[in-house]
Amino acid sequence: MNILVINAGSSSIKFQVLQMPSEQVICNGILERIGSIDAVLTYKTPSSEITETGTITTHKDGFHKIVNLLLHKDKGVIERIEDINAVGHRVVHGGKLFSNTTIITAEVKSKIKEFSSLAPLHNPNNLEGILIAEELFPSAKQIAVFDTAFYKSLPEKAKKYAIPNKFYKEDNIQVYGFHGTSHKYVSEKAIEYLGLKESKIISIHLGNGCSMTAVRNGKSVDHSLGFAPSNGLIMGSRSGDIDHAIIFYLINHLGYDLQEIQRILNKESGMLGLTGYADLRDVQQAAENGNKDCILALEMNAYRIKKYIGAYAAAMNGLDAVVFTAGIGENSSVLRKKVCTEMQYFGMDLDNVKNEQRSNGIREINTAVSKVKILVIPTNEELEIAKQTFKLLPI
Repeated sequence: MNILVINAGSSSIKFQVLQMPSEQVICNGILERIGSIDAVLTYKTPSSEITETGTITTHKDGFHKIVNLLLHKDKGVIERIEDINAVGHRVVHGGKLFSNTTIITAEVKSKIKEFSSLAPLHNPNNLEGILIAEELFPSAKQIAVFDTAFYKSLPEKAKKYAIPNKFYKEDNIQVYGFHGTSHKYVSEKAIEYLGLKESKIISIHLGNGCSMTAVRNGKSVDHSLGFAPSNGLIMGSRSGDIDHAIIFYLINHLGYDLQEIQRILNKESGMLGLTGYADLRDVQQAAENGNKDCILALEMNAYRIKKYIGAYAAAMNGLDAVVFTAGIGENSSVLRKKVCTEMQYFGMDLDNVKNEQRSNGIREINTAVSKVKILVIPTNEELEIAKQTFKLLPI
């Protein structure tokens, strides 16, 4: 069975075609920096690799470009659209309705659209991918795998906000959690690597969107993102944690309306608001060239992560491992070093040489005397989505 996996982020689309149940990757790729004039598309098969740079204005344009490559007469991996048996979609927000992998119906699409108000940078793109896949692969089963599903184990004390109870009971306002597919995948890999029956792990997913999850014995017990994927860590264009009084001040004293504030906090803040760059690679390069705003932004980013490590170590009463994953977490030795420096109290001791090394698999970047393992684990949300999609379908 061939499963196409589509993982649409706020500014990227990851994709893979996998043969299941063998988990053989037939092709994979990523389209990055959507919405810019220097969007980068990487497409790999066992026999070839293509990298293209150019203007990709919208996710819809990106989806069509990817599908055209899959069907390309020379570089493609399928001859007919019927060769794709199922399409597994990452969907960020499933609210309380979806705590498991789900076959996509008209009602499911309607709810994904409804939840777009809670995940405005993601759910619309997720839904766009579903609609395009339905159009281009009409014979394939369409399956939704929800980021929020991993967080159904959150205890009430962690997922409930200190606001009137009716909002929780009647309006379902609570912590939902995001990047769940990634956190689930890497935490399971970490547990397997550590060989522990009982474990306390902090998973740090750093990309254009960023989040952290406290994972005890394989189940999430706390998470940095909440009702929507906007709070917690500093992200590419999202502010992360902010005093809500600032919102009232912007309205009452500076004359902004709610739509303007939503745009500012979701699309003009974070690293972009601090530096003018949303991509951390650009921030790091400018910092190396002496840009003071970028230097400070990196310090702020690392400082926020450190605070969450401290909070989650306290919440779990211990810590066995810290896991860095996703595009930034896996590739930015600079940010990892800033996070892990002066963390001896938590038993973390970074090996600077190992931190600079690269590998395709799990690797330790801690010293031999470090009480806490510091791991870099490449996430594979696409494989996790394919596995969950395959489980749902009759063979």
